Amino acid sequence: MLEKIFKLKENNTTVKTEVIAGITTFMTMAYIIALNPNLLTGFSVGTPLWNAVFLATVISAGVGTLIMAFYANQPFVLAPGMGLNSYFATVVVSIAGCTIYENYEGYVEGFQAGLAIILISGILFTVLTIFKVREKIVDAIPKAVRLGIPAGIGFMLVNVGLTTNAGVFDSEGNAYYMLTNFFGDGPSATKAALGDQYPVMVLYVITMFIGIFVMAVLGYRKVKGSILIGMIVASVTYWISQFVILGNNPFASLEGASFVPPFKDMLDTTFLKFDFSSLFKLGTFSAIMTIVSFCMVDMFDTIGTLYGTAKKANMLDKDGNYPYMNKAMLSDAVATCAGACTGTSTVTTFIESASGVEEGGRTGLTSFVSGVLFLASMFLAPIAALIPAPATSAALVFVGVLMMGSLKEIDYNDYSQTIPVILALIFMLGTSGIGNGIGIGLIAYSIIKICTGKAKEVSALTVFLSILFIGKFFITF
Repeated sequence: MLEKIFKLKENNTTVKTEVIAGITTFMTMAYIIALNPNLLTGFSVGTPLWNAVFLATVISAGVGTLIMAFYANQPFVLAPGMGLNSYFATVVVSIAGCTIYENYEGYVEGFQAGLAIILISGILFTVLTIFKVREKIVDAIPKAVRLGIPAGIGFMLVNVGLTTNAGVFDSEGNAYYMLTNFFGDGPSATKAALGDQYPVMVLYVITMFIGIFVMAVLGYRKVKGSILIGMIVASVTYWISQFVILGNNPFASLEGASFVPPFKDMLDTTFLKFDFSSLFKLGTFSAIMTIVSFCMVDMFDTIGTLYGTAKKANMLDKDGNYPYMNKAMLSDAVATCAGACTGTSTVTTFIESASGVEEGGRTGLTSFVSGVLFLASMFLAPIAALIPAPATSAALVFVGVLMMGSLKEIDYNDYSQTIPVILALIFMLGTSGIGNGIGIGLIAYSIIKICTGKAKEVSALTVFLSILFIGKFFITF
């Protein structure tokens, strides 16, 4: 049955490989389960809105990923997008005129107006995909920019892995970060700032490097499941160290934890709760531009993620195109609509899917496994939360390094390739936005080609997209 549905032999893979890949991707992405409701509701854990967004997060991720599995048969996993959720929270505050701490009821009303924006952008996204407008946009991205997408994603993954919040706070209650604070401040300053928390931070950092080195050694030896094994080794190391060295119970969070999904909170607060009238508190033009912005960012981030990950998996055709792009993007668009209906911000394809692809995932069976695990998380969230941050960081760093291999294909003597690629890399990393990198790459490519007498090599759509990005970057309203 699995062979018939997912065409495993045709894609040169096995059930075992796909299952391991699916588990790996889920473990790499599990942080989103708690992080998304934290970002969207202001860390108000336990409120009906937080409970609703938590449930919406796992349901939208599960449903969206299952659509990807059965409709597109691709190994990509979806969830509410990072960056887009922060932008969504900012928009909600603008609509509500307050934060959740100032006026909970007012924030909830603004949140429901925000969901209306996400629904409209998702429908627009779906229409553009059905009429293959997005397919034409993909074709308009020149090879010079495409070469930088996988490497840009790789740099972003490494950056997220190394700078991730270690869950440790300084004496003033500020979050401490692995690379920027721990290594940047030096051991003496770090110890002075963290006090009793310093050993915890050291444990986080050492655990991360253990995970990276285990993955590297096993990967070098071509051991299947090297990333998953590395994450397990890192997790076990962390748990044992917590208990033996620090005297802490790493499983203390399970005591009194609830395994009952908060369905009532979602039904009362976010499920199909769209406030279309309040969204125009932003102003008609601002509301329209916000909808378009969500659509554009999601579109180009998804294009970049799909193309970059597919290239890493050798899933491109002889012309360098991704044959399943339209189906994968339609899955992404429908998932955004489903996310809006349940109660969360834009659902998009995650770059962490690269971890499962690196493990050999090539079909929808990989995404099916991840999708089922996300749905199961509504009952097992306390257990999923046991995966420590450094284990996830190790996987992100390792996969990120592997994705930088696309840079070897660049002709460094051709400025129309090198300048767009380097600018795209810097913008992706500096703004944490794949779409921003693609945009500046398109602008650079178009200008260089036109100004060097090679305008015929630039399609009209490429120029049009470049102009749109110039407007996005430099024109304010």
